[in-house]
Amino acid sequence: MDFQRWLAVAVGEAEAGLAEGGIPIGAALIGRDGEVLGKGHNRRVQDDDPSVHGETAAFRNAGRQRSYAGTTMVTTLSPCWYCSGLVRQFGISRVVIGEAENFHGGHDWLAEHGVEVVLLDDPHCTRMMADFITEHPELWYEDIGEDAR
Repeated sequence: MDFQRWLAVAVGEAEAGLAEGGIPIGAALIGRDGEVLGKGHNRRVQDDDPSVHGETAAFRNAGRQRSYAGTTMVTTLSPCWYCSGLVRQFGISRVVIGEAENFHGGHDWLAEHGVEVVLLDDPHCTRMMADFITEHPELWYEDIGEDAR
């Protein structure tokens, strides 16, 4: 498994989202053969659409698949409950996570329900998200559904 190569795709998406003025969370859906089926980034700000998270964008961009068994969702940040539900709903087999220090989403729940979870603790992902939270707390807390502290 080439987790670092796959994470680089998701990081590129997160950086593109940040450059567009959005929240720097990127993702990629990887096929059984290791090829990228779809990639995307959080577009809540850019599209004024709260449903466009990095994982949902990657999933949509992958198009219809006959089955998601054996696929991997790669994301720069631990997936929220919404995106964790997407993984479970469609039977995605593995989630590779860049970091879970800034946000601990639903990945424990995924693991408890048979999804393989790989946490990379990538320092670039951690720093990129921490910097964003410091610079844009209102957008961050809106994104995770909490009031700004």
